[in-house]
Amino acid sequence: MTTLDAYAHQSAYSDPRTHADLFDKLPHDVDGVAAVVRNLILHYRAGGVDLSPERMAEIDHRWMDRLLDTDQRRFDAPLAEPRPIEERVAGCCRDFSLLTVAALRHQGVPARTRIGFADYFEAPFHHDHVIVDYWNGERWVFTDPELEPAGPWTFDPADMPRLTGARRGEVSPPVEPFATSAQVWTAFRRGEIDDQSYGVAPDLPFRGGWFIANYVFNELAHRQRDELLLWDVWGGMSDKFDHDLDLVDDIAALLLAADAGAADAENELAERYATDPMLHPSPKVQCFSPTGRQHVADLQR
Repeated sequence: MTTLDAYAHQSAYSDPRTHADLFDKLPHDVDGVAAVVRNLILHYRAGGVDLSPERMAEIDHRWMDRLLDTDQRRFDAPLAEPRPIEERVAGCCRDFSLLTVAALRHQGVPARTRIGFADYFEAPFHHDHVIVDYWNGERWVFTDPELEPAGPWTFDPADMPRLTGARRGEVSPPVEPFATSAQVWTAFRRGEIDDQSYGVAPDLPFRGGWFIANYVFNELAHRQRDELLLWDVWGGMSDKFDHDLDLVDDIAALLLAADAGAADAENELAERYATDPMLHPSPKVQCFSPTGRQHVADLQR
């Protein structure tokens, strides 16, 4: 079972390693941490900067210490010192969120990355997205560190609404600005959403039922503290809609139950993730990077 204590400690992917001392001087509030993170990372698609091939390669930083290596080679300065936008490390939502999670874990705050779909970038399209889920001492809180607080949002990015209690898995379709992959899959299987409006972007072919199914596997991996790249592929994933639908249904239902507080579901997720090769990434995964590079990535440091 993945416990609060486990989420308060670094994973292999969030660990800053030799850069841990940089986190000592960060703010101790989530908004402050998120502001620092936005100072460090440039979204490779939405940042408004044309990136060279060398800069684009930064989006494949798998481990946080590698991302911080790149930042410190450029600046050798505290993380809160302003960086010009064009010199920030190229990344995506996963990197904004995992760096925030790493900083919170450094402070002993339980935190995890959550994978799903957001409707607040280009509605009615729902972009694949990664946000932060942290324990505030009483409850889990959704926060999106990529969003500027003063933006045109209809919700508080620091404490986003979420499907809770009896509404989880019951309301159709998901109606909050961010829905987890399991919630979206469940609605899709009930025929309650248009799967073609869920994916990477309206102008790209990476969308639909097969894509949502892959993200259920990805959501499970991140919940188990394997915060892989969004373009990593392993196990039961596929670029065609030929998944084991019963398996995807089972994992989505368990994820929903675990979010609702069912300890037995949390335990079963951990056990199945550890033992089922369809769910667990092997020491190597296929990486289909947006840079155009396709390669086998070794997950062993």
